[in-house]
Amino acid sequence: MTLRIHALYHVDFEELSYIKQWADNQGHSITVTRFYENDSLPSQDSFDWLVIMGGPMSIHDEADFQWLADEKAFIQQSIKEGKTVVGVCLGAQLIADILGAKVAPSGIKEVGWMPIQLTKKGLEHQLLKDLPKQEFTVFHWHGDGFECPQGATAIAKSNAWDNQGFIYQTPKHKELGTWVLGWQCHFEVTKNSMVDMVMHGQDYIQDAMTDYPHTVQAGDEILELGDTYIADNNAWLSIMLDNLVKYG
Repeated sequence: MTLRIHALYHVDFEELSYIKQWADNQGHSITVTRFYENDSLPSQDSFDWLVIMGGPMSIHDEADFQWLADEKAFIQQSIKEGKTVVGVCLGAQLIADILGAKVAPSGIKEVGWMPIQLTKKGLEHQLLKDLPKQEFTVFHWHGDGFECPQGATAIAKSNAWDNQGFIYQTPKHKELGTWVLGWQCHFEVTKNSMVDMVMHGQDYIQDAMTDYPHTVQAGDEILELGDTYIADNNAWLSIMLDNLVKYG
């Protein structure tokens, strides 16, 4: 099955990265809305999957980013239409907000390579089978956090924040296997995209390290640890994307 994947970009240094590699390998097509270039949103009948990427802004910054209101309405309509929707970091926070969950500063910032654990229901979920059963290390970059939306399944937690991911199905589309998947972390990061994120986020890292030295890593450490963890993170993401196709 060939998929039409549409991606939403909030900044030019948080793109699909490994998701694009996976899609290209599977023969899926990709289109993109770049909000920072004032791109138009597509019609709902022009895509099958919606992937919402990260960014340094908050979901509450509509006064500074006027396209946020249109984006929220578009995501809400995509879920209503029964699209498969995947949210990464800010993308997951936007989905959580649309589903009625609270999104706010978590009281701690997580930046760098740190462990998460799947919840009991996460371990049992068909989309996450073949992911590690024990604690495993992923790439974080967030200060805001979401509560698990009502009706969704909380799938992962870290030592610093209990809600690291969720899976949701609208009642209307449960029989069709249509999934909404949100992750705080960045399984999609590649060596190149990680370098871009660190380069653009140096000031953020320096400020955050002062207040959160145990959960924020220096840029050099992030890049060095990436050599150890990126391949596994991409492989786990590939498993999840394959399962979204298989069980969708």
